[in-house]
Amino acid sequence: MRTATPAAKAKSVKIPAVVLPKKTKGAKAQDAVSLLKQDHKNVKALFSKFESLGDTALVSKKKIAHQICLELTKHTIAEEEIFYTAVREATTNTDDMLDEATVEHATAKDLIAQILSMEPGDDLYDAKVKVLSEQIEHHVKEEETEMFPKAKKAKLDLVSLGEAIQERKDEITLPSLQ
Repeated sequence: MRTATPAAKAKSVKIPAVVLPKKTKGAKAQDAVSLLKQDHKNVKALFSKFESLGDTALVSKKKIAHQICLELTKHTIAEEEIFYTAVREATTNTDDMLDEATVEHATAKDLIAQILSMEPGDDLYDAKVKVLSEQIEHHVKEEETEMFPKAKKAKLDLVSLGEAIQERKDEITLPSLQ
């Protein structure tokens, strides 16, 4: 498996997961837009969970922040490599929108790297998670109101794209927590 970002060696810790829809044998595959919207919903729930924790819940904060970072890393990489590429090829007049979305992903990845290199008690840790949450909220709104409708109009094979996105996400990992 490919690792998304390098980090110091750490021992494995069980991370509480958000319930993700699993593809069962014979089940209909999820289309790309539905899959990406589900990712958005899952990460929003994780951010809410993080924000509900008190200042002394350092172990829980670290686990949830790591899960947020993992989910966002999987999402951004797969979305850029597969979905954005397909939308760019199948549409016209979307280059600026896709370029902006890619830059938003880059800023998110930068904050993710900073969060992963920190501890919950460190100065600015909570602030960085909060800013990441706000950036993602803005990004999600633009994707869901502008990009996804254009992708649907483009007559892309959204089911095949969804399968490819899920396969790519399944390949991506982060180093274990310390």
